[in-house]
Amino acid sequence: MAAGDRPALILVSDEHAGVLLEEFGRYERDYDVRAVRTAWDAEVLAEQLRDQGVPVAMFVAESALPDMWVVEAFARWRAVVPTARRLVVAHISRFLEDAPALRPVMAKGKFDAYLLMPRGPRDEEFHHAVTELLSDWGWTAAAPEVESIRIVAPSVDPLTSAVRDFCDRMGMPHGLHAPGSPVGRELVARLGLADGTEPTYPVVQTIGDHVIEVTSVRDVAVAMYGRPEEVDVDDVVDLLVVGAGPAGLAAAVYGASEGLSTVVLEAEAVGGQAGTSSMIRNYLGFPRGISGMRLAQRARNQAVRFGTRFFTGWEATALVPGVDGAPHVVRTEGGDVRARSVVVSCGVSYRRLRVPGIDDLVGSGVFYGSAMTAARELEGYDAVVVGGGNSAGQAALHLARFARSVTVLVRRPELAETMSRYLVDEIRYHPVVTVETCSEVVDGGAGPEGRLTWIDVRDTRTGAVRRREVQGLFLLLGAEPRCEWLPPEVAIDERGFVLTGRDVPKELWVDGRPPANLATTVPGVFAAGDVRAGSMKRVAAASGEGASVVPLVHGWLAPVPVPAS
Repeated sequence: MAAGDRPALILVSDEHAGVLLEEFGRYERDYDVRAVRTAWDAEVLAEQLRDQGVPVAMFVAESALPDMWVVEAFARWRAVVPTARRLVVAHISRFLEDAPALRPVMAKGKFDAYLLMPRGPRDEEFHHAVTELLSDWGWTAAAPEVESIRIVAPSVDPLTSAVRDFCDRMGMPHGLHAPGSPVGRELVARLGLADGTEPTYPVVQTIGDHVIEVTSVRDVAVAMYGRPEEVDVDDVVDLLVVGAGPAGLAAAVYGASEGLSTVVLEAEAVGGQAGTSSMIRNYLGFPRGISGMRLAQRARNQAVRFGTRFFTGWEATALVPGVDGAPHVVRTEGGDVRARSVVVSCGVSYRRLRVPGIDDLVGSGVFYGSAMTAARELEGYDAVVVGGGNSAGQAALHLARFARSVTVLVRRPELAETMSRYLVDEIRYHPVVTVETCSEVVDGGAGPEGRLTWIDVRDTRTGAVRRREVQGLFLLLGAEPRCEWLPPEVAIDERGFVLTGRDVPKELWVDGRPPANLATTVPGVFAAGDVRAGSMKRVAAASGEGASVVPLVHGWLAPVPVPAS
């Protein structure tokens, strides 16, 4: 691979450039590794590479530079290449000395990691951090080198956008090809249509090398993961988990690892709402952060390793509680699943804006959730994120790598009321992101191409309405539970969340005792995660509930002791 075909790694060090070049030599097959001695030289080099169309994947800078403070240097480099990852390395003689000034700045998002410079060969901890950052860059900023999924479509319509978003959330690198391209002509020909017959787009080549005409995202999911009616684990499974967000994934991992036959149904993509988060920085054990997609796919792989079976693209439509020892039955449009126990962890969906001019443009510049594929296509354009939770903050910071400007709109007077402090600080100090409080979207419309071009924003204090041009609107508006499929026997609160434990009304207690903490009003049916009334609505809390529900499942499945005669 020629140097011009490889992304660049720019190493910046006055005293230890040779050490860094030697350490980064292992990356030279796939990256064009360059070393310069000053921040100014790095800026000039980055501009030259940008003008040549060469992407810069990472800046690696020593903690002490000869011409400016490293944090100031990163700010200048980010203005040239917003998508590059930023790593500070310190020589052992300066590591502790520089840390007090640098770590608070890192917490504000000025750079991605602070590492001790390797002192010898095979410092795999150092290189693990480097490859994590490069992997994150490759997934979110670069076109995939290898396409697991190939999509053919003449334009990016709402369905094509939804298929691409599904692929992103499932961790499947994909490419979009025009029908007239070599790939497009090949895949359309493989459909075997009569001459002159136009296919239904998008046309998708799946991982199994099947080429299909797609009418819904479910078509892609089923082509890869099958139908629930194919479940054949002893006819009745021990544990059925409905929903593959953090709570459902944790329940699947712990249930399957402890010997329960386990099946997971997921209506959309594995990971749930958390899977759309571009970077979660406060999840225990991931000091450099992890994307929601990667966290979800790691958990899925872990569950599969223990024997869990996943069926993606099928929404639960009904639950028929078992009576007198009969199994519970969960119905889907693709078949029924019978289970001795059920964990309801189907999570929540983003609340709809319910503004006709906006909702008519979903997939055409308007997105519910972070829509990582759409973010990459907003380079040089203006984007708006509506929402005040952590997911909205993460989406805004991810969009800021591509968009010319990102505006966060919240109805509340303060962002800190609903968002974690680390995200508030990153947003406050980010040069591309601004926050407008006491604001709401009341209208929007499209241009001649049928894509969003403007929105109307109302100040909730004065009632004044202002029109602004915008090419991307990302709506992350809070939680609406997905409980319409549950029967009346499962108690829910006035907002539609599932009641468990002592939150169940006393008149529904049995023998004066409430259900167990995560148990519902139907024996053998449990709830965990965001769908449960009173839950914390955080990834770590949902994971904890998913793990905690498994002992309750074991208790329910345990045979009742027979008294000695």
